[in-house]
Amino acid sequence: MVRHIVMFEFQKEAEGKTALQNAVIARDRLYALQDKIPEILRMEIGINDGEADETNYTLCLTVDFDNFDDLQTYSLHPDHLEVGAFIARVRLSRACVDYTME
Repeated sequence: MVRHIVMFEFQKEAEGKTALQNAVIARDRLYALQDKIPEILRMEIGINDGEADETNYTLCLTVDFDNFDDLQTYSLHPDHLEVGAFIARVRLSRACVDYTME
């Protein structure tokens, strides 16, 4: 099994919305991918809690796949690319780790 973890730091304001508002939009759009991309085995998304350190990343996405081919299919899926384009417009930075789970 392959785990894909991505963290995003959102701009304080972008497209007329706050970082939190854009994170909620991103979360909802990402969760909707579960119904569109069958290669997704499991998805979990967390938005940094308001009481947590504000220097933390804004959103963390964890997605599990059977293998790296399925991760690649997800990465290139048109619906994923659409969500990714939105996030690219409202984020400051991105960090990612993909690894095989034992």
